[in-house]
Amino acid sequence: MSDLIDVSTVLARRQGAVGRLTVNRPEALNALDLDMIRAMLTALDEWESDPAVATVVLDGAGDRAFCAGGDIGVVHSSAVGDPAVARTLWREEYRLDARLARYPKPVVALMDGITMGGGIGIGAHAAARVVTERSVLAMPEVAIGLAPDVGGALLLARAPGELGTHLALTAGRVGPGDAVHCGLADHHVPAGRLAALVDDLATGAVPEVTVAKYAEDPGPAPLAAARCWIDHAYRGATTVEDVRYRLEAIDEPEPGEAVAAITAAAPTALKVTLRAVRQASGMTSIEECLRQDFRLCSRFLEHPDLAEGIRAAILDKDRSPRWRPGTLAEVDDAAVEAFFAPLTDELDLTEQSTLWSDHR
Repeated sequence: MSDLIDVSTVLARRQGAVGRLTVNRPEALNALDLDMIRAMLTALDEWESDPAVATVVLDGAGDRAFCAGGDIGVVHSSAVGDPAVARTLWREEYRLDARLARYPKPVVALMDGITMGGGIGIGAHAAARVVTERSVLAMPEVAIGLAPDVGGALLLARAPGELGTHLALTAGRVGPGDAVHCGLADHHVPAGRLAALVDDLATGAVPEVTVAKYAEDPGPAPLAAARCWIDHAYRGATTVEDVRYRLEAIDEPEPGEAVAAITAAAPTALKVTLRAVRQASGMTSIEECLRQDFRLCSRFLEHPDLAEGIRAAILDKDRSPRWRPGTLAEVDDAAVEAFFAPLTDELDLTEQSTLWSDHR
């Protein structure tokens, strides 16, 4: 690979001992499309056998976002038109997520700025995950009629207590302190020190030691302080209705905000998400979770809530989605079960010997 490859929306270049991958679509908050995903896979394939590349650094162009997710416009047009388009995007995206998680050389993800959905997929499974004071992380899918994907349920299921379930059902956003506390990131490095960190890695320095050298206290973790009421509301709950009932019984502002967020989200997505996170708690590999994600997203493409959720939140921005069905009570167990049934064309990812829990 040449010293600089400009594929317009992905920059892949050598910087000393570092193979540097930059998602370069700042006007769209570095949202991933199919060409970007394939360009990143090509770079990773070439660098794997290049002895001059010791470490891969993954970052985003601009100062607003690392990666705000997948290309939501493509998903919407696919949901109202040809589902095969989005399913192809997800197949390749999940392959990239698994590749980054299993990469034989250290991957350092600099999740500076907005990091949501697909951004979590490419960043939060890396060997070393860095956030800055500008970082905002979230899996906000239930707000658009979808369930967390890109292996996000696996990460959320392994957060302390029930913090991950809370984030999944409320589409909650976290800053650097909570990102580290919840296990979505490893270190906080001030944005102004990232360039020096990369320069240091380019000398061939050991990533784990080097990143720690630049790391600073991430600051407060509000979710850690809220752990008591969050665990009380979510632990052992088998239905979203039960979660909401428990939250409503806590006469404090924050649980009230959680009730409002859950009430605004898509009922079907909420019920599928709760089950997905619960099932992920027993998984040992990212591939297992990504196969579940592909089943769920494929089914959501056929459900009216996905197109409607994207319309209300992203396209028309009226924030008034008309969910079908409109209440939790109308979503029965059989409807939820159908989302998890095997597909005729399952996602095929070759598992490697290292379990996800060992890798992390």
